[in-house]
Amino acid sequence: MSCIRFNTPAQRAQMAALAPRMLTPEEVAAQHPAPPVTESKLRRLRLLADDANPKIREAAASSYHAPVDLYEKLAHDDDEGVRAVVARNTATPCDVLRELAHDDSPVVRGWVAVNYFVPADVMDELAEDDDPVVRGLVQWKATLAEEAAAEAAAQRETADAH
Repeated sequence: MSCIRFNTPAQRAQMAALAPRMLTPEEVAAQHPAPPVTESKLRRLRLLADDANPKIREAAASSYHAPVDLYEKLAHDDDEGVRAVVARNTATPCDVLRELAHDDSPVVRGWVAVNYFVPADVMDELAEDDDPVVRGLVQWKATLAEEAAAEAAAQRETADAH
């Protein structure tokens, strides 16, 4: 006895018709707006960034609302983990990412390499990094970009054909 079930096209169509509609990210954001960034929140972030515990400083480094000077400060933190969180934060300014691309830690440079918003000139530098893992991450990210571009081109061709 097989546990594989083969649905007919009619059954698949009926299941698709009855499936709940998925919300877009924009619709979800509209239903659950983030609270405004206030001076009070910024003061709390600054306090977190000065905490003795590096895990608390990592929490500040992960904020999408930190002011630029806070990202700059945390990019020079003595703790590699804090710098790595700054490197992977998509809100980190490009100039800070450029600086972190020269960090002594290959872990930090690796997080810079996979950050979606890292500038192209930094990716070119990291492609020549001394660390093989960092170079591998650069290649992996380039492969993902190529696959996404090919998929987008295929979707455009399909749309044009109809």
